[in-house]
Amino acid sequence: MIREKLQLTREEAQLLGFANYAELSLYTKMAESPAQVITFLRDLAHRAKPFAVKDRQELEAFARAELGLDTLEAWDIAYASEKLRVSRYAFSEQEVKQYFPESKVLPGLFGVVKTLYGVEVRDSSAPVWHPDVRFFDILKDGALVGSFYFDLYSREGKRPGAWMDDARGRRVKGDTVQTPVAYLTCNFTRPVGDKPAVFTHDEVITLFHEFGHGLHHMLTRVDELGVSGINGVEWDAVELPSQFMENFCWEWDVLQGMSAHVETGLPLPRELFDKMLAAKNFQSGMITVRQLEFALFDMLLYTDFDAEHGNWLQLLDQVRQEVAVNVPLTYNRFPNSFSHIFAGGYSAGYYSYKWAEVLSADAYAAFEEAGGANAATGQRFWDEVLAVGGSRSALESFRAFRGRDPQIDALLRHSGMVEEAV
Repeated sequence: MIREKLQLTREEAQLLGFANYAELSLYTKMAESPAQVITFLRDLAHRAKPFAVKDRQELEAFARAELGLDTLEAWDIAYASEKLRVSRYAFSEQEVKQYFPESKVLPGLFGVVKTLYGVEVRDSSAPVWHPDVRFFDILKDGALVGSFYFDLYSREGKRPGAWMDDARGRRVKGDTVQTPVAYLTCNFTRPVGDKPAVFTHDEVITLFHEFGHGLHHMLTRVDELGVSGINGVEWDAVELPSQFMENFCWEWDVLQGMSAHVETGLPLPRELFDKMLAAKNFQSGMITVRQLEFALFDMLLYTDFDAEHGNWLQLLDQVRQEVAVNVPLTYNRFPNSFSHIFAGGYSAGYYSYKWAEVLSADAYAAFEEAGGANAATGQRFWDEVLAVGGSRSALESFRAFRGRDPQIDALLRHSGMVEEAV
């Protein structure tokens, strides 16, 4: 089945005038060529692998000293990693959760958006499909620019997960402009009795992520429906505004303003925040090279691989020798279940996860360089990224905002993969 898939995708690409399927896949994406993507992945692997090696060495030392495992086998890694994580960063997610009631988190989110873009989020009304659903308007200088539904709680029969979708897009209708409306949907725990809904920190991050997608859709200034908001934005760039918003969930000043213990009313303690921050980048080196292993295998498979006679297991072994620090057993057949690239729409596109992380980290770094969340940098991000939607290429938009091509340094720094000064 894998061979047939590779043969058919190559045939499709050639019928459409492309040398290989990777070229066809990238034609509608932000990345400009398979060679550019492969260079990007290998550059990131070169920078991340020393930290992955260090992660592996630390895990092996811990397994020997604390778990009695002289040899760390493939089947030991997940177990030993969890034991090490707990021993280093022991804190209770349930304890953290008590500091993030909905009544503080939502105003905190809306406050960040107001600081960045000078817009007001206000309660509004519209027909809804469930009593839990709330409707809000976004206004700039008193004028309506967009609206959204918040459907935050889980319930029986509701699709799991979290997502943003568009109810309608911005466009000109006669003499008026139709303002965009978004659905922002999560599956958080609902309030119980007289107790408010409380969110884990991961759920706060999810909320900011989906709201970033929503802002991309609602803050557009493009009047042509096909390229307004999220419409027409390249696959590997559409996560930029959402992942960008996640960064503010790790700012101490932001968390202080959006946290209050449900019983004491006290904000999140600095000591607990520091533990959360330290745990955030636990084994980031190993996690990064594992994703790069998948992405590089995917791109090479759809670029120069011999679809008739090639051995994809040998190709994967070569990739692992180049980037990996944890190698599965010889009987492992990972490609047979790699549904993302064979049946999930990510053929020659798995790189987009890391690509979007680089974009979002580099965009957020512009705010760091300007001293944090501020209106001037926020206005530029709105003007050059959010407002233009799919009306121009995402690379042009990023260059207009950043003044240069994306760089991986900010992602490495945010992931803790930088050499410490001696």
